[in-house]
Amino acid sequence: MDITVLVPAGRLPLTLMTQAHEIASKNNLAIYLSTAQNLRILDVPEDLVEPIKKELIALGASLKAPGKFPLPRVCIGQGHCKLGVIDTSKVSARIVDAFKDKEKTKAKFKIAVSACGMGCASHKTTDIGIVASRKGFDVFAGGKGGTAPKVGRRILRDINEDEVLAAVKVLVDFHDLHTSKKQRMYKLLTHEDFPYPDEV
Repeated sequence: MDITVLVPAGRLPLTLMTQAHEIASKNNLAIYLSTAQNLRILDVPEDLVEPIKKELIALGASLKAPGKFPLPRVCIGQGHCKLGVIDTSKVSARIVDAFKDKEKTKAKFKIAVSACGMGCASHKTTDIGIVASRKGFDVFAGGKGGTAPKVGRRILRDINEDEVLAAVKVLVDFHDLHTSKKQRMYKLLTHEDFPYPDEV
């Protein structure tokens, strides 16, 4: 079994990094840094799963589990990339905080935040994609990767950070209301009640 440690904004605290290394070394396990910006400890024997989880949780780790609201995938952002115009970790933290009490999110639902139009977080191929420019934020909906990728529709242009949070809530609520199981946002773009019917 694999254990997945959620890594907000791709920033792994050094204490968790050290402990994950010690756990992997002691038990001859491998570590994988996923494209979703999580840390996975691979092939954990069944009898070690719960002890390792408790050890990680005691250090403040949040572990992946069904129904958890997804951590946004982000690029490195302002201060670490000369093209970045926003602090992506700050935007990600605001999104996570806004939905920290949400009880259940359907599987496969994803969010991405890019600090510039280069789109290193792949915001155009994510259910909800957010990209910054010097004029504000654009929001995309309905993108996906995989074997049949879809480019999301731009639904909002040049809005501020508070308006981004409001739009994410609208989209999350709409997705919840109109899906009974895991389903990507692109299938809802043609729904008659989709809150942003036109591309901008």
